[in-house]
Amino acid sequence: MTGQDPAAPKPYRTVERTAETEYVISRSRFIGRCFPVTEESEALAILEQIRKQHWDATHNCFAYRLRSGAARYSDDGEPQGTAGLPMMEVLKKRDLYDVLVISTRYFGGILLGAGGLVRAYSRSACDAADAAGLLSMEPCTTFSLRVPYPYRNAVWGVFDRFGVLEHADYAESIDCTFRCRTSLADAFLKALTERTEARVSAAPCGEGYYGFPVAEGEENG
Repeated sequence: MTGQDPAAPKPYRTVERTAETEYVISRSRFIGRCFPVTEESEALAILEQIRKQHWDATHNCFAYRLRSGAARYSDDGEPQGTAGLPMMEVLKKRDLYDVLVISTRYFGGILLGAGGLVRAYSRSACDAADAAGLLSMEPCTTFSLRVPYPYRNAVWGVFDRFGVLEHADYAESIDCTFRCRTSLADAFLKALTERTEARVSAAPCGEGYYGFPVAEGEENG
């Protein structure tokens, strides 16, 4: 349970929710959107919906990057390398997967130049991703425990150090479930044994990915 198996699930970053942002530069309006997606077909369906919604837009540029390995971007008529690629670079720089970003542009009559376009589309993708909330998806193990009341404080102290109490049912004893990062599972079990003099044990009852907000200052990896 050390989490060091090379074949074991690895953490990855994604976004928490759908988000939309907007800004105007030199009278051009950029509407940035970010979506959590898991399948390429899902990303393409969302893209088609946005194209229909903004049929009158000058450009609907996009980039997506999936854990499956699928990755694609498009300048949608902007000069090559000035829109879709910079948006993809935002996803790569932040190490984001299962994410689609779309930037819809309404041209305002003033040319931005290649450098201006790169900056504008990069900002559109960055703003949308920020608004969507960055998550670190971590492999976690869920444990079930039966805690006698005299050991409640000791066990809760261990919980506070290692993870999240998901559920507690108070009866003759406390039946509860607790989640921690799989990489910390051995340390959790050791601390539990030490703090309760081996009177309380924990049995693994599930594994899966759970999202933890990316701390401020860690957005770029």
